Amino acid sequence: MARALIVGCGCRGCELGRALLDAGWQVRGTTRSPLRLAAIEAAGIEAVIADPERVATVTDHIGDVTLVFWLLAGATGEPSQVGALHGPRLARILEAIVDTPVRGFVYEALGSLPSEVLVGAMQTLREAGERWRIPFEVVDGAGGELALWREGMVAAAFELAGGSAS
Repeated sequence: MARALIVGCGCRGCELGRALLDAGWQVRGTTRSPLRLAAIEAAGIEAVIADPERVATVTDHIGDVTLVFWLLAGATGEPSQVGALHGPRLARILEAIVDTPVRGFVYEALGSLPSEVLVGAMQTLREAGERWRIPFEVVDGAGGELALWREGMVAAAFELAGGSAS
């Protein structure tokens, strides 16, 4: 059975998690806040505390994961911190998954990301794909419509997992 790790499991992450659960996946979702654990668990998702600013807290939860979803395009905070999530932190997580069971990476390119941040993230993903042969998919958010976004995310999951939940 395939297992997904959703990094940034807020409202949209829970929506994705429910869709993956319905498709037979096991799903783990991260949050930085202990106050969000109950909401994630209420969606049927295994909830864990992890902060993508501290990549090691995320990698602690990828030992049995098939795909990682990086749902941080809507992250808020200091511009330098948000940029780091799509630059150095993104690069670090991609490097960290090389020697793990993770078979692919799904990147959310939606939200209020400045174009230069998005261009840098795409370059980071391409370089990781070339250097370490990490398959990845980019889902752009379908103009902000939740149903199309969810559909794109689930399609990316099945594409990277070889067309099945196992």
